[in-house]
Amino acid sequence: MSQVQPLVSEDQSGTGMERADVAFEVNGAAVSVSVPPVRRLSQVLRDELGLTGTKVGCDAGDCGACTVLVDGNPVCACLVPAASVSGATVTTVEGLANGRLSALQASFLEHGAAQCGICTPGLLVAATALLERIPQPSEAETQDALGGVLCRCTGYRKIVAAVMDAWRHVDGLDHRMPETGRAVGASPIRLDGVPKVNGDEKFGGDSFPADALAVLVVRSPHYHARFAFGDIGAWADARPGIAGVFTAADIAGHNCFGVIGPFADQPALAEGVARFRGEALALVAGEREAILDLDLTDFPVSWTELPHVLQPSDAKADGAALLHRHRPANLLTSGFVERGDPDTALAGAAVTASGAIETSYVEHAYIEPEAGYAYMDGDTLVVVACTQAPYMDRDDTAKVLGLPVNKVRIVPTATGGGFGSKLDVSLQPLIGLVAMKTGRPAALAYTRNESMISTTKRHPAEMQATVGADADGRVTGMVFSGDFNTGAYASWGPTVANRVPVHASGPYLTPNYRAEGRAIHTNGPISGAFRGFGVPQATIMQETLYDELAGKLGLDRLDFRLKNCLRNGSETVTGQRLESGVGIGECLESLRPHWARALGEAEAFNAAGEDRKRGVGVASCWYGCGNTSLPNPSTIKVGISAAGEVVLHQGAVDIGQGSNTVITQICADALGLPLDKFQLKSADTAITPDAGKTSASRQTFVTGKAAEKAGRALREQILRFANVSDRATLVLDGFSIFIREGDAARRIDLSELKADAAGLVFVAQETYDPPTLPLDAKGQGKPYAVYGYGAQIAELEVDLKLGTVKLIKITAAHDVGKAINPVLVEGQIEGGIAQGIGMALMEEYIPGRTENLHDYLIPTIGDVPPVEHILVEVPDPEGPFGAKGLGEHVLIPTAPAILNAIRHATGVLVTKVPATPSRIRAAIRDKEARR
Repeated sequence: MSQVQPLVSEDQSGTGMERADVAFEVNGAAVSVSVPPVRRLSQVLRDELGLTGTKVGCDAGDCGACTVLVDGNPVCACLVPAASVSGATVTTVEGLANGRLSALQASFLEHGAAQCGICTPGLLVAATALLERIPQPSEAETQDALGGVLCRCTGYRKIVAAVMDAWRHVDGLDHRMPETGRAVGASPIRLDGVPKVNGDEKFGGDSFPADALAVLVVRSPHYHARFAFGDIGAWADARPGIAGVFTAADIAGHNCFGVIGPFADQPALAEGVARFRGEALALVAGEREAILDLDLTDFPVSWTELPHVLQPSDAKADGAALLHRHRPANLLTSGFVERGDPDTALAGAAVTASGAIETSYVEHAYIEPEAGYAYMDGDTLVVVACTQAPYMDRDDTAKVLGLPVNKVRIVPTATGGGFGSKLDVSLQPLIGLVAMKTGRPAALAYTRNESMISTTKRHPAEMQATVGADADGRVTGMVFSGDFNTGAYASWGPTVANRVPVHASGPYLTPNYRAEGRAIHTNGPISGAFRGFGVPQATIMQETLYDELAGKLGLDRLDFRLKNCLRNGSETVTGQRLESGVGIGECLESLRPHWARALGEAEAFNAAGEDRKRGVGVASCWYGCGNTSLPNPSTIKVGISAAGEVVLHQGAVDIGQGSNTVITQICADALGLPLDKFQLKSADTAITPDAGKTSASRQTFVTGKAAEKAGRALREQILRFANVSDRATLVLDGFSIFIREGDAARRIDLSELKADAAGLVFVAQETYDPPTLPLDAKGQGKPYAVYGYGAQIAELEVDLKLGTVKLIKITAAHDVGKAINPVLVEGQIEGGIAQGIGMALMEEYIPGRTENLHDYLIPTIGDVPPVEHILVEVPDPEGPFGAKGLGEHVLIPTAPAILNAIRHATGVLVTKVPATPSRIRAAIRDKEARR
């Protein structure tokens, strides 16, 4: 047995030292705190002074979320010891305005520059320092000033525009709400936007109770190992301030969770065996200062390392140890779609293209690590935490802790980015366990390292495919096979395995087709949901082969895609007939002038130089909105109170995409009342109906449809009460509602009507579940009710000597059905493109090596080129006001477009993604060696 120490979540930040009185000025007020002199300024501001507008994303100066001004200069507060600000003047985001929004804050709202909002305070503070020096900065000056602050949501372009345009907003925010009936299609500022820019927004770690126990998680340092605890009780008793240590033995329920019931296999705390590096095995709870001062290097646990596998090929090999004995050959599950006779079609094709692509782990890298607290409210456990799926959290937490579902309440905080990973429970059952065992509130905020080692990643994929076409350039057949590394536990592996075969054809007519996706267990990080559920990986495989086919046929690459794209009346590879709403052709057509210009400019550039070459790439996407052939309901409740407010119970968690605003816009127009009359009751399992998880590009479509139905139902109820026709208009004025039809008008005094327990005098609740059909043994059926479509052009330059890539421009055409809020649509497009850039060029999570935001690279403000958006609106009759989902679609084409552009510039395709400079250079050298 070895005595290798466990990984722990701890922060030795000057605790255990004598305290000193540190006096300084914060936001114009004199303060004095007694803290250890080397305590981080970020901790002092948040924990001692309650200024939680200063966010903590890494505690290493890598993300910039904690940026504040010290004597007018922007600094990372996590790197500044408290003693160094003695006598200084500190400004946080809370101090940027004096009673009203600053010009910069107003500009951020107008431009939609704040999405989830976790990085917004740091950006605002850094930009404030810039604008003090340069009131009207250039784009280069803006990028230089903000380069130290990372954002994972926006793609930076709207941030840059907001800073450059701030001088226009010296009079503050002058924004009018849309008129009644005109909310859909307008771009009002986010209904939840002001707290994001003034520091009031409360994320998972921003409102811990003062008396909460702090929690540390002991984690495995091994990929695979047995472990045994020593005398935990004696260890805890010897340390003042420790309230308890908890292991799997303390869990009263079923110590197993998972997002897909039949595949649930992950323990909240490991029992005797750890299957991946970072797996949780024990909790240490204690007083905050005791936990800050705690050294866990002698925590009593011993380890026996076991053989481990990190690659699917090794996991499938004969004799490989099984991670889960009930699953043969380490196969979690597989998905399959077959149509026609692809083998015969490929054998008879005029041309074929075959290839293999390998992708890497990609880290979600949201700027907010997981955080939250739990407490007992009578016999009900309340968990307040960041999440994408409150009802799923409730069910899993109840199961693990042995509680009835109605005795667990999940209250989501603002969520600082999610992108799929915050669909899985993380700390919810852990802090719940401590709260139940101790009777005290329990709080936990993951460190950046802890978040990265323990939470889910994008599935690495090993894919092979062949596509064939006839002499006229029509695709005749395709076969696809992919192994997806799902890691130690299931998470969303089944969804990836089943979604990939449906989508691997791309949005193209493919009469003969076979595709299989397999989720393979390894001892690597758990792979889960990440913006696309495996489709971005499969699209790289398919779209790079389409470029090769076009070349062999002598066809223009854009024309080849237009020749083969799905149209109204086409049948998909699952046999689903698409009667209407197919917008991929319109997306590709809208790119024609941009394609011609880009190719002409590249040709001229390449004729003038040898060491740098310009390339242009194109790629398309389609994506089914919602669950694959499974129930996918959302429920919305809306009512009118006796006080004359429209109260919308909106349980769809807004993680930055704008659902709080978009769903309210839809409901407002369906009801026929203005947006400014709405009061939002956000997600809370005790008060809001289940609007489903925020994933799969479903909220605008599914929850939006439920909101449309609820708005129309409430309107009908009021009109029926007033005995008027649907032509009547509604006007809310104080405690009265006026119903006007022609020259007649009727007034209803709301205060005279009987209200329900929630104070509502009129109320409607509606559910929408998209009409889908199961897939049969060959994957034939109707997996989705609505698809979204898109296509992008990437323009770039490659330094042939260094292998470096400079992005010049991305043009993105996306069919959204109906742009409910065009500014928010543009923000989603830019943010998705930024993540696609990272996947294509730089992001590669390597366990044990890239477990922080210094070594793991995500795009910075200088990495995202100008983005031109083309909003295509081909309405779908299923969507609310014709709208389709968008969140995943915008990322999917970016990486293949970039890879195709690199090949256009260099003549080589990089087959291991990301296409780093070393891989590009290696491909170029291989090409030169073959000459």
